Amino acid sequence: MKKIYDLENRLVAFSGDVILLLNNIKMDNAGANSSNQLTRSATSSALNYGEAQGADSTKDKIHKLSISIKELKESRVAIKILKYINYGDIKQRDNLLIECEELIAILSTIRKNYQNH
Repeated sequence: MKKIYDLENRLVAFSGDVILLLNNIKMDNAGANSSNQLTRSATSSALNYGEAQGADSTKDKIHKLSISIKELKESRVAIKILKYINYGDIKQRDNLLIECEELIAILSTIRKNYQNH
């Protein structure tokens, strides 16, 4: 996973890499449910960040950033569940967990900076 320094592109890459991971898991009940849920939360983090960029007010921007963070935290737990049940490529999962943690930290800092101004 190549590091991207533009935050929007990083979130898009995270979403895409999640989808690529999920394309290679078993599609039994657990796999299908995990795939649907994780696809929604991972892509929602990027989409809500996009909305934050076009927010009409600081309050709206903070709200959209908060949703992105919430969705990333949901994605983190979903990836941990996949790890627990040993679904998907180990290296991909581990890289996604690291990237997810970094994205949460970045967005949390951005949100905090907006809240303090």
